[in-house]
Amino acid sequence: MLPALAAHIRQKLSENVRCLYLNSPAMVAGLRSYLYTIGVDVAEETAKNSLLLSSDHSHLKNGHFEPAHMLNMLEETMNQALSDGYEGLWATGDMTWELGPDKNPEKLLEYEWRLEQIFQKYSTISGICQYHADTLPRDVVCQGLLAHPAVFINETLARVNPHYLPSEAPLQAVAPAPVLKQMVQNLCGLQPSEDLDM
Repeated sequence: MLPALAAHIRQKLSENVRCLYLNSPAMVAGLRSYLYTIGVDVAEETAKNSLLLSSDHSHLKNGHFEPAHMLNMLEETMNQALSDGYEGLWATGDMTWELGPDKNPEKLLEYEWRLEQIFQKYSTISGICQYHADTLPRDVVCQGLLAHPAVFINETLARVNPHYLPSEAPLQAVAPAPVLKQMVQNLCGLQPSEDLDM
């Protein structure tokens, strides 16, 4: 997904939107390379804080993922972007990295539900949650699909998520239905005979 994310970030930067990328040091380095390849002056964009590339784990409390702390950080970063003259904040993070050692579907659903509430409340924040099926349990990927109204395919294509469950309260983890498992299988490019590990 790095080429698609790099293209998306280039577009957002051209719209005067501050971009935040959260991931491991290796993935931050990889994204930096892709951005250079497509003509983004990474040194200049990071120097003026238009582009924030971070592998800092300060959103973890005592080494554990805390949804409220992470969301407060995002809201503060959005407010700072607006104060600095940007049109808004676009953020993306790898959920494997963001969750740290916690792979708890309930915490994930609480975070994703509250994040969608922020996206609906403010038109000045948007982003993409990255779910990597090779590093997250597939049931966690399924739970993530329940919490988002759209699925990012590439820099020019997103599709409406038919499995999205709008809710007035944080969702509870559920056993993934066969059709949801099939969607994850399709998104991961697995063949029907391959095990989904669910």
